[in-house]
Amino acid sequence: MADLSKYRNIGIFAHVDAGKTTTTERILKLTGKIHKTGEVHDGESTTDFMEQEAERGITIQSAAVTCEWKGHRLNVIDTPGHVDFTVEVYRSLKVLDGGIGVFCGSGGVEPQSETNWRYANESEVARCIFVNKLDRMGADFYRVVGQVEKVLGANPLVMTLPIGIEDQFTGVVDVLTKKAYIWDETGLPENYEITDVPADMVEKVEEYHEMLVESAVEQDDDLMEAYMEGEEPSLEQIKACIRKGTRDLAFFPTFCGSAFKNKGMQLVLDAVVDYLPAPTEVDPQPLTDPETGEPTGEVATVDAEEPLKALAFKIMDDRFGALTFIRIYAGRLKKGDTILNSATGKTERIGRMVEMQADERNELTEAQAGDIIAVVGMKNVQTGHTLCDPKHECTLEAMIFPDPVISIAVAPKDKGGNEKMGIAIGKMVAEDPSFQVETDEDSGETILKGMGELHLDIKVDILKRTYGVELVVGQPQVAYRETITQEVEDSYTHKKQSGGSGQFGKIDYRIKPGEVGSGFTFSSSVVGGNVPKEFWPAVEKGFKSMMEEGVLAGFPVLDVEVELFDGGFHAVDSSAIAFEIAAKGAFRQSIPKAGAQLLEPIMKVDVFTPDDNVGDVIGDLNRRRGMIKDQEAGAMGVRIKGEVPLSEMFGYIGHLRTITSGRGQFSMEFSHYAPCPQNVADAVIAAEKEKKAAK
Repeated sequence: MADLSKYRNIGIFAHVDAGKTTTTERILKLTGKIHKTGEVHDGESTTDFMEQEAERGITIQSAAVTCEWKGHRLNVIDTPGHVDFTVEVYRSLKVLDGGIGVFCGSGGVEPQSETNWRYANESEVARCIFVNKLDRMGADFYRVVGQVEKVLGANPLVMTLPIGIEDQFTGVVDVLTKKAYIWDETGLPENYEITDVPADMVEKVEEYHEMLVESAVEQDDDLMEAYMEGEEPSLEQIKACIRKGTRDLAFFPTFCGSAFKNKGMQLVLDAVVDYLPAPTEVDPQPLTDPETGEPTGEVATVDAEEPLKALAFKIMDDRFGALTFIRIYAGRLKKGDTILNSATGKTERIGRMVEMQADERNELTEAQAGDIIAVVGMKNVQTGHTLCDPKHECTLEAMIFPDPVISIAVAPKDKGGNEKMGIAIGKMVAEDPSFQVETDEDSGETILKGMGELHLDIKVDILKRTYGVELVVGQPQVAYRETITQEVEDSYTHKKQSGGSGQFGKIDYRIKPGEVGSGFTFSSSVVGGNVPKEFWPAVEKGFKSMMEEGVLAGFPVLDVEVELFDGGFHAVDSSAIAFEIAAKGAFRQSIPKAGAQLLEPIMKVDVFTPDDNVGDVIGDLNRRRGMIKDQEAGAMGVRIKGEVPLSEMFGYIGHLRTITSGRGQFSMEFSHYAPCPQNVADAVIAAEKEKKAAK
């Protein structure tokens, strides 16, 4: 069995177009896994093996590859950069021990890099930084380092400096050893020579070397004292300090280069081995109580001798059947083992286990703690399920996924396609937890819900190409919500007499607006047994079941507090059902009195525009009821940050391109729900009523 200290589970994450997939390709080339490098712009890269990925030149699902570098085994996950697929980044970070944040040398810290960085901070993942594309026009390594400090609030530890910039970029200087790595014109990664630092950079390298050593020795008090007294620490001591600081997130070793031109990649791979943690050096995953989801105080220690604990973090359907990607935290997994899925309580037998090579696979007979593998043909496992030893049941901390904000109604083009569509969508929902499907009970329509227009666009494309289901797609719909604005005290009695025992339940209650994000909360302050305790859950159930459909336009209701303070019951006729019906009637009666209000999803929008078009872009966002929060000038143009209602943002990219002659870009993600202006609310309510009338 392998030595765990020689394992590195890392992910590569960044903004769209910063060069993640190209970086992954170079890693595979350098580690000897592939002999011809595929290029993203030719649609031939190894990890982007979906047709949609090759065509659009973007990564849609994270792909896992395994390779070796200097006697260490690297499990690398290439994640998507696009905001609509952040769920892929989020779930990859959950199972990784370290990461490489890639930033574009000219674009710098872009909106999606901020989101991914925030996720990585929440997951406490140690990272190196790679500033890529230094051969591009407008590339500026020092500016990007400044942005990492200012925008991300992170502490970059500069490990390499670029020699020349843009088309003069020839290599990098290793600040630690004060040696220059210069590549020749062949563009082959192995054709470089190690020389002395160019004369015009000696002072700069000295300055950065000093900063590097000072930051590193802060990790060790004894070394720090010796250094203060003028004693230079050895290379090994500095590396040990950098390793400790990286693991504790005190700083992030920062490298530079050009993945496309094969310059500077070896040093990044060395850094992965030297500074990023092995599976045993990361805080172990907490175990949680399956009922409440609260931590139990126990952890999954990374050790092959412990009972099995593993997390299924991704499900992928491909030509070989369903693949379940698993990160093993503790224990071993052998072919033919029977394991327990603690989420469903069912056992499964492990058939084929494979190690992934992007689209190819190598069969395995066993795997152990620290491995990331895929299992073929598991039946009832979903993303986030814990797999464990049947004798030692446990639950690992679950994954939380964002709720979809946009939906479209779809129907198959030909009548016979319904069943085919149902099966295909079922598989896709299992693969992507941020993609949901429901059937509209009134109209029988199938509603697909997702994180944005691009997300749904690609899902429809996958249905057409991969599963051969042609769809008729309706207009995108916004996920509105409803809430209340006033407190109401009210009473409701449900009584029904029909030969024999009747139904009776009387409740006195207060309904008031809850805290933002609180959902539904119920409390009871009944004293003296006017409503017996055993009926309280029925009252709560009645109110809660009505939260799904509000009184204004039938959208789900958010943030309501209900307090039951009195009531009455009948010794014979009262039952749980009677009180549940009373609560439902009470909801219908009181919500309209409590100042019901329509809420709309507000998106955090980040627009990049050339200097000449700033006024037009801001004017356009204002017309879309946007609030401009901040604008920041960069080398290539201006970034405008604001908040805009989702309903005003459909088709925005086409409009933005028109205003900026095709040079503008934007990204958006859900921020919060806010009250709709009255005229907008009236229009939405009228449209919903019309829809219902038409049905």
